[in-house]
Amino acid sequence: MNTQQDRGRRITMGERAVIAYGLRTQFWQDIYYYAMTSSWPVFFAGVGVVFLVLNLCFASLFMLGDNPIGNLHPNSFLGAFFFSVETLATVGYGDMHPQTVYGHSVATLEIFVGMASVALITGVMFARFSRPRSSIIFAAQPVCHVVDGKRLLLIRMANSRMNIISEASAKLRLMRDEKSSTMGNFRKIVDMKLERDQHPIFILGWTVIHVIDENSPLFGLDADALHHLNASLILSIEGVDDTTNQPQRARHYYPCSKIRWNHRYVDVFENSKGLTQHIHYTRFHDSVEIADEAAH
Repeated sequence: MNTQQDRGRRITMGERAVIAYGLRTQFWQDIYYYAMTSSWPVFFAGVGVVFLVLNLCFASLFMLGDNPIGNLHPNSFLGAFFFSVETLATVGYGDMHPQTVYGHSVATLEIFVGMASVALITGVMFARFSRPRSSIIFAAQPVCHVVDGKRLLLIRMANSRMNIISEASAKLRLMRDEKSSTMGNFRKIVDMKLERDQHPIFILGWTVIHVIDENSPLFGLDADALHHLNASLILSIEGVDDTTNQPQRARHYYPCSKIRWNHRYVDVFENSKGLTQHIHYTRFHDSVEIADEAAH
C-alpha cells in the first residue's frame, strides 16, 4: 500500500485542464529543470537561501573548533558567520584568518564549495540568459469561412521582433477524443495539411491555411461535433533567428470552441501613396463576420 499522499499535478492546455496522479517527482534529480523554468525572483531567492544555509553551516563548523579564527570580531557566532561569508566568496579581507589546522581545513573545504557554487550558478544564469525566447504571436482565435467554393481554416501569426526568421516551418494538428473497443478511450492526434507550410523569410506576418475537404479531419464536423469530441488545434512553428543564429520555436493551443465560424480576419495592412506600407497590429486579433457562401 502506498502511504505517500498522492497529490495531483495540474497541467493546463488552453481552456482544458488535466490533473495527473501517480507521478513522483525527484526534485534533486531534476534541479536543473526547476532552475531553468522558475521565474527570476524565485531563482535569485533560491540562490540567496542556498548562500545563507551554506554560511550558517560553515559558521557552525568553525565554532566547533578551539579558537580556529584569528582576530574574530565580533567574538561570537556572528563573527564566524561573517568570516564564512568572506571565505565562501574568496574575498579574504585579511583581518580575520584561520589560525589552526582545524580552521585551515574548514576554510579549505569552504573555498572549494564556494568556487564550485559560483561556477554552477554562473553556468545556470548564462543558460537562462542565452536561452532562445520566442517572438512569435498568434491570433487569439482561428477563423473559418468559404472562399471560391472551398471552406478554409485560417490562423494568423506575426513576428513581433520584425527581424528575419529564415526557413520557418509550420505544422497544424488536430487533437480529439477517440474511443476503441480494443484500446479504450484515448486522445488521437491527426496531422492537418497546410496550403503552405514553409516561409523562407518570416518577418512580418504569416497566415496558415488548411482546406476543409474530404481529406480533412474536420470534414463534416461542426462546432457541436467538435465540442463533443473535446477537439483542439495545436499550431507549431520553428525556424532560425538570423540575428542570433539560434533556433526559434513556438506553439499555440486552441480549443475548437475558439474557432470563429464564417469570420475573416480584419486587414492589418494599410496601403498609402509611395512605397511605405503601414501595419496595424492593434487589429491583429480582430475578425468580422461574413456571409456563408456555402449556404447560397
